[in-house]
Amino acid sequence: MLNQLFRKKPIGAATGSEGEIHGAQSLGKHLSLRDLTFFGIAAIIGAGSFSSMGTACFNGGPGVVFLFILCAVACGFTALCYADFAARVPVSGSAYTYAYVSFGELFAWIIGWALLMEYSIGNIYVAFAWSGYFTNLLDGLGLHMPEWLTINYTAAHIAFDSGTTGEGTTAWNTAPMLAGLRIIFDLPAFAINAFITWLVYTGVKESRNVSNIMVVVKLAIIVLVIIVGAAYVDIDNWTPWMPNGFSGVMAGVSAVFFAYIGFDAVSTLAEESKNPQRDLPKGMIISLVVCTAVYIALALVLTGMVGYKQLGVSDPLAEVFAIRGVKWMLFIVSIAAVVAMTSVMLVFQLGQPRIWMSMSRDGLLPKRFASIHPRYKTPGFSTIVTGLVVGIPIFFTDENFILDFTSIGTLFAFVLVCGGVLLMPRKEREPGRFHLPYFNAKFIVPLLGMIALALIVTFDPNHFHRILGRTGGDVVVPMIVFYLLCVVMAWYSFRKQWSLIPVLGLISCCYLLTGMAVSNWKWFAIWLVIGLACYFAYGYRHSRLAPSAP
Repeated sequence: MLNQLFRKKPIGAATGSEGEIHGAQSLGKHLSLRDLTFFGIAAIIGAGSFSSMGTACFNGGPGVVFLFILCAVACGFTALCYADFAARVPVSGSAYTYAYVSFGELFAWIIGWALLMEYSIGNIYVAFAWSGYFTNLLDGLGLHMPEWLTINYTAAHIAFDSGTTGEGTTAWNTAPMLAGLRIIFDLPAFAINAFITWLVYTGVKESRNVSNIMVVVKLAIIVLVIIVGAAYVDIDNWTPWMPNGFSGVMAGVSAVFFAYIGFDAVSTLAEESKNPQRDLPKGMIISLVVCTAVYIALALVLTGMVGYKQLGVSDPLAEVFAIRGVKWMLFIVSIAAVVAMTSVMLVFQLGQPRIWMSMSRDGLLPKRFASIHPRYKTPGFSTIVTGLVVGIPIFFTDENFILDFTSIGTLFAFVLVCGGVLLMPRKEREPGRFHLPYFNAKFIVPLLGMIALALIVTFDPNHFHRILGRTGGDVVVPMIVFYLLCVVMAWYSFRKQWSLIPVLGLISCCYLLTGMAVSNWKWFAIWLVIGLACYFAYGYRHSRLAPSAP
């Protein structure tokens, strides 16, 4: 049975015509390099810059730019690994398909299950953030929605029980009753999800055109925000640079990493790309570079305009301009946020149905998930299911829980993608295709490890005492596991002469995972157990690689 769990999908089967292999219809090829790059920017710049960035700045102060750079480096290495796989396996499925040809079926299922968190569940948080800015925009126009239609039930209940004043308590006290139950739900969040689901259902060309327009609009407005905000920067606000130390910077890892997730969604569009071997890698990397520059500039402007203690809000860009009295910018920021987060939801809602479609083609999900709409050439059934997966939890889910939950699942998928590249044989160079540069990690990784150790001992002599709990604190298990992993990676890099880029990508992503709280790991473990139960109940027996499969 163990061998069957790790059965691998042959690369030849993965790269062939899915229609010929599985009797399925292929998706239409409509996307150019510009379209893929814009989809990447659309996915990355959204709730991270307009919502979760405030939490990161509040915890880390101006020094949070180091975390943005660290996350960008981790995502950069990972993007190159995605690009290598995209050139090898230019079909829909993203990390799920890549894991199938490198690690085997069980890990492929686990990644597909983790990507469900990134795309579908992540959109729940984006929908909540979108709703907040949309209602602010309506208020600016003199239109006010009742509080019980602008907040989810869980948040209102928590606010009422805690005895705080504000939107949540007001919503709880003013909500109408039906059969003894208060009617409280976030109508704008639900409505935008329904609209995005309809748009994605009707076709990728329509989605592409809308996405491209929104990317141009939001980039123009963000540039305006940076220029205007820079005029109000007080450099005294950048002191202290790291008020809570590096641990404070790392405390924002969930929020900052959430700002970056989405560039990998470009790889799910491989089957609809005109030249996936050439354009997919370039689209991911270009979008990542552009967005990193934008994030660093925004973080510096935010922490320069006001003190970091004032940024622990859900709408930091609007908050800083309100504090500095630049009221005319509030309306512009709200428009930018609404446009930016709409584009994020659009790309995420494009990505998840194509992963489910790929899993269905492989027999791990029922055949209905692979059905293609005869007119729109989209995975229609999977798109509707994705809309329901996002829409239903909007009525009762807490957005802060979703933020942490999504980040840990995405990092886990990134680790497996980087590890998968290490297991693949190096391929011959072919004109017009991306090739992951090979740098022999044999001596570089052990050397980097020794340099890092020397720097830690020199500048933080008590570092390892704190990790082992010898200075009165708790034992930091994730860091112990991380250091053991580094030793193992250095050893195998020396023995097997691994490629440097995926090794660094795997190590950097694992380091970011150490910033996750224990509660996050607990919920992630529960999520994985549920996913494995689904796999053994259906996917294991119906897989096209199963011995009884036709």
